[in-house]
Amino acid sequence: MDPTKKALSLVEEFKNFAFKGNVVDLAVGVIIGAAFAKIISSLVDNIIMPLIGLFTPAEKGYAGWVLPIQGKEIPFGKFLGDVVNFLIVALVLYLFIVKFLGWIMRAKKQEGPPPLTKDQELLTQIRDLLTKERTATPAKP
Repeated sequence: MDPTKKALSLVEEFKNFAFKGNVVDLAVGVIIGAAFAKIISSLVDNIIMPLIGLFTPAEKGYAGWVLPIQGKEIPFGKFLGDVVNFLIVALVLYLFIVKFLGWIMRAKKQEGPPPLTKDQELLTQIRDLLTKERTATPAKP
């Protein structure tokens, strides 16, 4: 095979893969997810954790919470902030995916299947007649 044709086919295969609807949708989802993560992180870092810091004594709020062990300090406050961040993201995803989308899926199931078109009704009648005819006639020896 000609090397230029091989290279062109590789480029074509890549274009077909990269510009499929699923890949583009996935890229958009990742970008929106990253933006959403920044918003949640800001909510936790700038609002929720400072409010928690009001109720506990510390100089720098939750970021200043440290655990001294043998002369070294372990900053568990930042870890606590990340845990709260994760819990909020998990809660929002749960509410959106399980509750909201589940509600939509239940509503669609309750609607039932759409009514048959005239063509589908005719085909169903033909199928039923053929099945009835096949079972009514005895098998030939």
